[in-house]
Amino acid sequence: MMKKNIAILGTGSDVGKSIIAAALCRSLADRGVKVAPFKAQNMSNNSGITPEGLEMGRAQIVQAEAAKIPPHVNMNPILLKPTGEKQSQVILNGKVYGNHTAMDYHRNKGFYFKKACEAFDRLEQIHDRIILEGAGSCAEVNLMPSDIVNFAMAEYADADVILAADIHRGGVFAQIIGTLECLPKMYRDMVKGFIINRFRGDIDLFKDGVTWIEKETGKKVLGVLPWYTHFKIDAEDSVEIEECNNFKDFKPDMPAIGIIRLPHIANFTDFHALSKIKGIQTIFIDRPNHLSRFKAVIIPGSKNTRADLEWLINKFKGPLEEYYHSKGYIFGICGGYQMLGEFVDDPDGLEGTPGRTKALNLLPVQTVLKAPKTTTLSDFHWEDAKGKGYEIHMGYTSLSAGASLLEISSRNCTPCTDTDGCMSEDGRLAGTYMHGFFDSSQILLKWLKTIELGGNYPCDDMRSLKERDYLLLKEHFEAHIDMSHIF
Repeated sequence: MMKKNIAILGTGSDVGKSIIAAALCRSLADRGVKVAPFKAQNMSNNSGITPEGLEMGRAQIVQAEAAKIPPHVNMNPILLKPTGEKQSQVILNGKVYGNHTAMDYHRNKGFYFKKACEAFDRLEQIHDRIILEGAGSCAEVNLMPSDIVNFAMAEYADADVILAADIHRGGVFAQIIGTLECLPKMYRDMVKGFIINRFRGDIDLFKDGVTWIEKETGKKVLGVLPWYTHFKIDAEDSVEIEECNNFKDFKPDMPAIGIIRLPHIANFTDFHALSKIKGIQTIFIDRPNHLSRFKAVIIPGSKNTRADLEWLINKFKGPLEEYYHSKGYIFGICGGYQMLGEFVDDPDGLEGTPGRTKALNLLPVQTVLKAPKTTTLSDFHWEDAKGKGYEIHMGYTSLSAGASLLEISSRNCTPCTDTDGCMSEDGRLAGTYMHGFFDSSQILLKWLKTIELGGNYPCDDMRSLKERDYLLLKEHFEAHIDMSHIF
């Protein structure tokens, strides 16, 4: 039996730590255990909003959903949202704490570790077990003395460690042995077993590999998880959208939607509902080639709107104008909505050097970036279609013409009568601050009709689709992992 708290650490980034933690949360929750996820520090531009209106990393929101509990910032007290190569916005306990360079943040690791431990203590007081998630590789020797996410946090939580490795990348034996060799004995002893993720082929052919790993390490391989395609769990990082302009399997007779892969793209999970629709293709693009193939083009959110706007104008301004004038549909979400307007003004330098950047000038709106950050869970409707979403943005956008797109009926459970977004008179240009816009089936079907895709596309609310996927994740996990050893 393992200790009550379990830390899922990895041999590297994107080896499946988040998914394994979510699977454990659902398995424990279904056994009646009060379980909660925890990650001391996240680095991701893929965030979400708690019921209190506070911001945290999406991976722990997913894990909280899997655990059947509301997300809370105690589950992810520190969120770093990169705004450039060497600087991030720091979200502490759900609120903006400031913009720090990597060196500034490094100098203050003691302060942040203290805050992470305090959040963990609050979480542990009201839950039976905590499933911790590490970050990147847990054996980065140069970073280990100041690492507040992996072994230091597992040690504070009195957690046993399960090491996750990704066999699909190749070199899984070196991943596991090399990671252990880089660890001091104290940390090595905390590792109680391994989960090998993303296996393709006949698992029986890997039995000798399991035997070798267990013999060489003296630790148990808790299971080998096969590759899966029959369900989809929201990802923390944008690794899944790194592949752009992939027309290899493009079907000319099937409608397609293009999503521009901005350099600082944020909340790419906005498009999971679209990607699940049978009969419609979604393709991420970072070049303006073949825009005519798309029924609609979407500009997503951004963590550095002005920098991404300059990139967008350099690469896409002319092609997007030509696409629009040839009867194409363009839709912007959050930063993408701001970019469709006349300008984005940053008088206080919230994203860097103060100044104003000319935008695409397609919608009659103007944006001024101002603190504090808006973070809300919102109920809205678009004419007769109802939806739920969330807002994460700095500043405000005003309309000089055109019509608002949405009516907001509540924010953070407080009734209101606000409006959001803008739609052009011809209906082919629109934008909104509302993340999760496509997650409600009524809204999604209405948008598809607006872009002249009025067919009978099966659209379920993302909430029901997520519940189905959490069940499939649990079944997949429990079929291949030695649960008795863990529990």
